[in-house]
Amino acid sequence: MKFAPFVKINSLLIWTQTKLNKKQFIFLSSILVGLSVGLAAIVLKTFAHYIFLGVTYNKLGSIKYLFLLLPLIGLFLTVLVIKRFFKNKFDKGLANIHFAIAKKSSVIPPEQMYAQILTSSLTVGFGGSAGLEAPIVITGAAFGSNYSRTYHLNYSERTLLLACGIAAGIGAAFNAPIAGVLFALEVLLIDISISAFTPLIIAAATGALISKIILRDDILLSFQLQQPFNYNNVPFYILLGLSAGLISVYYSRTFIKVEGLFHKSTNKVFLNVLIGGILLASLIFIFPSLFGEGYQSIKTLAIQHPENLLDNSYFHEYKNNEWFVLSFVGILIFVKTIATAITLGSGGNGGNFAPSLFVGAYLGFFFSKVLNMLHLTNLPISNFTIVGMAGILSGLYHAPLTAIFLIAEITGGYTLMIPLMIVSSISYAVSKYFEPFSMDTKKLALSGKIFTYDRDHNILTTIKTYNLIETNFQKLSPSDKLGTIVELLSQSKRNIFPVTDKDNKLMGIIILDNVRNIIFKSEMYDKITAAELMTIPPATVSSTETMEEVMKKFDETGAWNLPVVDNEQYVGFISKSSVFSSYRSKLKSTTIAY
Repeated sequence: MKFAPFVKINSLLIWTQTKLNKKQFIFLSSILVGLSVGLAAIVLKTFAHYIFLGVTYNKLGSIKYLFLLLPLIGLFLTVLVIKRFFKNKFDKGLANIHFAIAKKSSVIPPEQMYAQILTSSLTVGFGGSAGLEAPIVITGAAFGSNYSRTYHLNYSERTLLLACGIAAGIGAAFNAPIAGVLFALEVLLIDISISAFTPLIIAAATGALISKIILRDDILLSFQLQQPFNYNNVPFYILLGLSAGLISVYYSRTFIKVEGLFHKSTNKVFLNVLIGGILLASLIFIFPSLFGEGYQSIKTLAIQHPENLLDNSYFHEYKNNEWFVLSFVGILIFVKTIATAITLGSGGNGGNFAPSLFVGAYLGFFFSKVLNMLHLTNLPISNFTIVGMAGILSGLYHAPLTAIFLIAEITGGYTLMIPLMIVSSISYAVSKYFEPFSMDTKKLALSGKIFTYDRDHNILTTIKTYNLIETNFQKLSPSDKLGTIVELLSQSKRNIFPVTDKDNKLMGIIILDNVRNIIFKSEMYDKITAAELMTIPPATVSSTETMEEVMKKFDETGAWNLPVVDNEQYVGFISKSSVFSSYRSKLKSTTIAY
């Protein structure tokens, strides 16, 4: 039995849809999606936060012992929920949104509207070293997609509301609506017309507003700038950008490699949980700030109290040794990546958004603190800590605009806009040079399954060769006389004829332009055969080839029609005209406008 209030709301929306025009209904829908996703983000953030507070209440004993069990418990519960409630049909990671847009008509399973909230809160709330933002984004995308399906919206509108859900999720998670809009555009790699920006802005603002009203500041990541920007420090921001780019590459490659080690033993799920839990416990034993999202430790660095990171640590007695503390921070830049990969690879659910901010903050602090302690300069450590977050986020997600405006919004102003632009753009350029794809899209992009920054490639990947094969061509046998060919020419609208043997094997093709000079010579009708007139086609294609491969053959041969041959059997022809027509249709459908 459906929940009565929801039935009434649904009926009201169906009635409203009949009274509003398309644009008005999209505006209303963006508000509703933004509100729903904002509330979902609040539930997830609050749920994980209070699980974290509950399991860490009064320290519950020594972190060196009791806390070591908590991430293992969280991983076990997450895997158990996925197996029992979702039958192992559970998608993790932002790459699945790309795949849904490119290959599934922006359709996301409805269970993703609550599955991400439940599983990620267990993983992160019990101390898993991951973030909640990726699950929030997937949840938002699922809300937008399923709302659109409920009210029978088309692909373009469905993709727009999917993007609205993502924008609202980021807007709510950080109280940063501009960053939410930019994240949806940069990370999803979708083409949106100017007119379609309005629903994105409305959704992101709605999500951020509801988050601002309900969530407390201690749950959100926010800072108050204490030091102004000094243009004399620009050279050091450039160096920080270069460092952030290289660390982003390290993060991406290390994460994929470590996570892949667990995926090799997919049939041993609970063994992976046990191994992952033990490894994670070992790291947390040495580095307690790896426990959970890590936002509290970022704030600790921003207010320049790094010694507090050693509280409850095995190395607590060294917290007054500045160089030891600095080394501790420096090592965490590299270890956090491994801890996150272990958390997600061994069965946990979460994302890399928060870990990227963690690594960026630690890098910025380490970079500036080292230079200051060596008396080479006097850098504003808080500013470098904050700007460093933008550097890693930009390099890892290939989203410099998102990084710039996210940090600007969570710091409450645009004082650091210039260093944010410097660090984010340089980090992005360095990361892009070594890694053409962002970490979340690398695997699927290389397999050709998702959108990339190349718009032509984006569209061509959605066009299937077998859908464009034309079969209404008159076949000839090699022994057919010219007279027969002329008769077929008079009856056909085609100017090309395949020549096949008795086993349907393609022998060659006859093109009207090549025989035009003899078709009116009636004396030759019984003397010349198709075998003498045919030519070998410049290339053949298979129905399983990608459209990019087909277009490459068209470009190389200059042909307008190419025969399709599967397993040496003639199938039909594919024409450049049909490809162009399909391309134009896809271009129109994948440009989101209304």
